[in-house]
Amino acid sequence: METLLAPLEYAFFQKGLLVAALSGALLGFIGVYIVLRGMSYIGHGLSHSIFGGFAAVQLFAAQFYFLGAALWGIASALAINGVTRRTRIGADAAIGVITTASFALGVALFARFGTSGPAFENALFGSILGITTAQILALVAVSIVAVVFVVARYRALLFATFDPEVAEVSGVRVGRLEALFMVVLSLAILATLTVIGVTLVAAMLVIPAVVARMLTDSFARMLVLSTVIGTGCGVVGMYLSYFAGVPSGTMIVLTGAACFVVVLALTGGRGLRRSAGLDAHPAAVA
Repeated sequence: METLLAPLEYAFFQKGLLVAALSGALLGFIGVYIVLRGMSYIGHGLSHSIFGGFAAVQLFAAQFYFLGAALWGIASALAINGVTRRTRIGADAAIGVITTASFALGVALFARFGTSGPAFENALFGSILGITTAQILALVAVSIVAVVFVVARYRALLFATFDPEVAEVSGVRVGRLEALFMVVLSLAILATLTVIGVTLVAAMLVIPAVVARMLTDSFARMLVLSTVIGTGCGVVGMYLSYFAGVPSGTMIVLTGAACFVVVLALTGGRGLRRSAGLDAHPAAVA
């Protein structure tokens, strides 16, 4: 018990633990829709795209980096959504072109004006050392926005997730709903960038939701389980990061991966069949 309580004596660890728990919960919550829609690549792509905005604003207007990166990420998300819906280009191709170009721009800017330093490393791998009160408040605000959005549009999101074509015919504005979801996703990725890091945030969007899918066929229970699993991975990963002396994002993702292996061993083929798709979900149609 003393070992667990000892890190709490440090203010930076207290903030880090809080942000890690909130980040894991937020990514796990949003990740359910990502996994069920087969959009796992979007988290990876948007995180790299936001890195481009982070690099640009960090170099030229550091005090406004959060706002600039948020606008950059939202613009990228809306561009992906617009290109996918208005052209014959598939979502994976649109994500590949737009987000990799943005990431390349970020790397180019850092290469031109400086590629070292805490800002660059924290953006890539995550760190608990530079967390500020403003970042915590931003994360709380984004979490509230995400919960309000999902609660307010729960039925429409559920319908559009499992049968977007029928949802469109039934009066659900799928295009606008997807655009709003992409905005929320962009904000969630940006808000968790400091702890998880751009290279690993996509993993935490996927792992808790996949583990939850392996444990249940219920959409509502999957939302709850994924949120709890994400929170647990954040807390445990932060403690392991402290004692192992490695970046927080790395240990949070490794904790999630270990959780996946344990659940896979316990559920076996049944869990894999669940995670492969919604093979039995009558509530979704309702």
